[in-house]
Amino acid sequence: MFATVPDLLRLLVVPVLGWAAWRDVETRRVPSVAWYPLVALGVVLLAWDAVGHLSLSTLADRLFFVRVGVSLLFVAPLSYAFWYLGGFGGADAKALITFSILLPTFPTYYLPGIALPAEATTLGVFSMTILTNTVIFAAGYPLAMAARNLLDGDTEVPLLFFGRRIPTADLSTAHGRLFETPDGHSRNGLDIDALRMYLRWRGTTLAALRDDPETHRDPSSIVETHDPTDGAVVADAATTDSASRPASEAHSDGGVVADAVADDGDEWGAEAFMDSIEGSAYGTTPEKLRGGLDVVTTTDALWISPGIPFLVPMFFGTVVAFVYGDVLFGVVGMLGLV
Repeated sequence: MFATVPDLLRLLVVPVLGWAAWRDVETRRVPSVAWYPLVALGVVLLAWDAVGHLSLSTLADRLFFVRVGVSLLFVAPLSYAFWYLGGFGGADAKALITFSILLPTFPTYYLPGIALPAEATTLGVFSMTILTNTVIFAAGYPLAMAARNLLDGDTEVPLLFFGRRIPTADLSTAHGRLFETPDGHSRNGLDIDALRMYLRWRGTTLAALRDDPETHRDPSSIVETHDPTDGAVVADAATTDSASRPASEAHSDGGVVADAVADDGDEWGAEAFMDSIEGSAYGTTPEKLRGGLDVVTTTDALWISPGIPFLVPMFFGTVVAFVYGDVLFGVVGMLGLV
């Protein structure tokens, strides 16, 4: 046999993660239930492997439990901390926490003339290798963004490294944040999911908003409001995790509110919208919402910051981890630093 049964079963993570990465690109949402079977499998396989090391009679036995401890007590809490601070989305953090359980130590696969992964670390924590590989692949995202923009003829520096220009009408299916405000470019513009939440709350569309901005600007035009969902491109994706932001940031009032009334001075009904939802809409404020609405109704093309669909570099980082191993450790080794 070219691998142990537990290590063969651990390969199931690859197709699941591939599917999750595709969902991340398409909707920025991944169902929580995607990770539950892998967590359950990880618990079973961890117990299976642990039984063979319970004697603690060899260095390998003791190292096994040290590596599992680092994976569970360092990688998993670190992933949660990144999510809590806004560095990861909910699905990103859950994926890494799943890996900390399912892939705590390096698996081994024997092929003719070679054993994979080819490059193992001294520490030997496989979930940590996946994390570092992911970060390395994600670091190349701005370069890929710049290359795409240059091919499209957009050469504005530094925007070409961090954003892309799209027709304003395409915001209905876009992800990320507006890179433009009434005062100029900003990395902290209106979140596009929040824009969709607002449009659904008002029961209108982006096209209608752009066709008649003055009517929409008048708060007295708001006579009925609706469930804003969580702003996903597909409305029924509100039951899934956001792969690009902390899941706790977006909340919906969950139903229809009849006869909603905004104050006369509340342009666009921005205050009324924010008051109607629980929590926040991805860091949106009434002022930011008004500024974003001014931008999308006065320009036909704009820059957005699409953000990184983090599960994509995580997928490639995981595949590379299974085949090559730890990219960072390999580079450091070639430089003679380890």
